[in-house]
Amino acid sequence: MDLNCTEILTDKKRSKKYITAGALIRIQKTKNIWHIAQLPEIEAALVSLDPNDGAIRALIGGFDFHKNQFNHVTQAWRQPGSSFKPFIYSAALEKGFTPATIINDAPLSFSAAQTGSQLWEPKNFDGKFEGPMRMRTALVKSKNLVSIRILQAIGIQYAQDYITRFGFDANRHPPYLPMALGSGSVTPMQMAVGYAIFANGGFRVAPYFIKRIEDEKGTTIEQFQPVTALNGAKRVIDPRNAFIMTSMMQDVVNYGTAIKAKQLGRSDLAGKTGTTSNFVDAWFCGFQKDLVSVAWTGYDEPRSLGNNETGGRVALPIWMDYVGPVLKGIPMAEYTPPNGVIATKINSATGFRESTGDVMEYFFKEQLPPITDNPVNEEPKITRDLKDQLF
Repeated sequence: MDLNCTEILTDKKRSKKYITAGALIRIQKTKNIWHIAQLPEIEAALVSLDPNDGAIRALIGGFDFHKNQFNHVTQAWRQPGSSFKPFIYSAALEKGFTPATIINDAPLSFSAAQTGSQLWEPKNFDGKFEGPMRMRTALVKSKNLVSIRILQAIGIQYAQDYITRFGFDANRHPPYLPMALGSGSVTPMQMAVGYAIFANGGFRVAPYFIKRIEDEKGTTIEQFQPVTALNGAKRVIDPRNAFIMTSMMQDVVNYGTAIKAKQLGRSDLAGKTGTTSNFVDAWFCGFQKDLVSVAWTGYDEPRSLGNNETGGRVALPIWMDYVGPVLKGIPMAEYTPPNGVIATKINSATGFRESTGDVMEYFFKEQLPPITDNPVNEEPKITRDLKDQLF
């Protein structure tokens, strides 16, 4: 609430402080007591679009347009942190990795020549290392060391080229290993377009704001005909890739860093949290089949949001406040495996197929792991060739 201060500031002592008579202030009522409310210093942005045709459903570029005309959705270039990892994992699937590929979560150290800047000894968020784990588990837990090993194995130049399929600018993602952790620069709009490709099964759609223009009589003057996932949009990734990545990001919501989103009571949500170094930027990028929404928060002049102010703690609640009401009453989306995807039981410790396996996993039909029950099966080439790099 805005209130004129002429009648509030009655004593001279208070008028000498930060508020002068005639100023407009914001106040809020708590337990029948009115308090002066502080304007937030931190900015936030949210953009939501239909992944099937790119129609913008919501766009909030900041806290107050009259206070700041900068549109953070389209103009703010920020580091995406771990919310960028799905694009690196998608590239890995095209290189022969599977959600069951075992990768070592162990310490690494890199020279300045390898990073492009200075000596780098990356850590996981919790400072712990858990050893060998499946790629699916690594994404759910957002393991930094695993992401770096994946990027090493698939090749940095390949990954830099691959991310352009999602609409990212290669020159804003320098070809160094920190790219695996989202050290490049993106806008929230770019992230929404990128995640839309997972949501719609692999097609690139362009965001648009205006569907049609009508005159005062309701006559259509101009009609926009978007290219859609079903009509004319360019396929940029394999539908199997999009399905498996969606499956892994559903587990991020079900068991991982975005588990708070389960409070919405939906089984069709997928996404990824993102937090940059020193808690400067916080993200959540999430979706279901018909809605992609991205929330970001941070200071305009980059600085820490505060200790442990992560994407899951800061950005995810913003995302939930928007998505919850919007999807209320909307039927749950179903994700059907496309042709060429096989579901089979695996041993969660080894990633190999096993008749008594404890986990069901999805694979490209040409990338099935060996059956441990049958010792004559040859170890897959992807495992043989990359084992040294992944461990």
